[in-house]
Amino acid sequence: MEFTKSNDGKTMDVKLIGEIDSISIKGIEDKLFCETEGVTDLTFDLAQLEYISSAGIRMLLQMQKNMKKQGNMTIKNVSEDILEIFSTTGFDRFFNIV
Repeated sequence: MEFTKSNDGKTMDVKLIGEIDSISIKGIEDKLFCETEGVTDLTFDLAQLEYISSAGIRMLLQMQKNMKKQGNMTIKNVSEDILEIFSTTGFDRFFNIV
């Protein structure tokens, strides 16, 4: 799993690439949490995400919980496969997916 990000202080865009599982998520969570301080608009672009495990969903939920205190979080460009995972688990109701 790879990710790229851009951050201008208030807005942060994160592109998740590849597969997110319990092994690939290690280290990424801490890095993203630290860098969202002061961010009021966080967007995750999942256009290049091929798979997400429960560990990845948990990370997105934690990021959303954190962002509710300081702004908004949006998930965009969700493939049908990833959207099906969100829908099957019921987490599509918790995320702002555009």
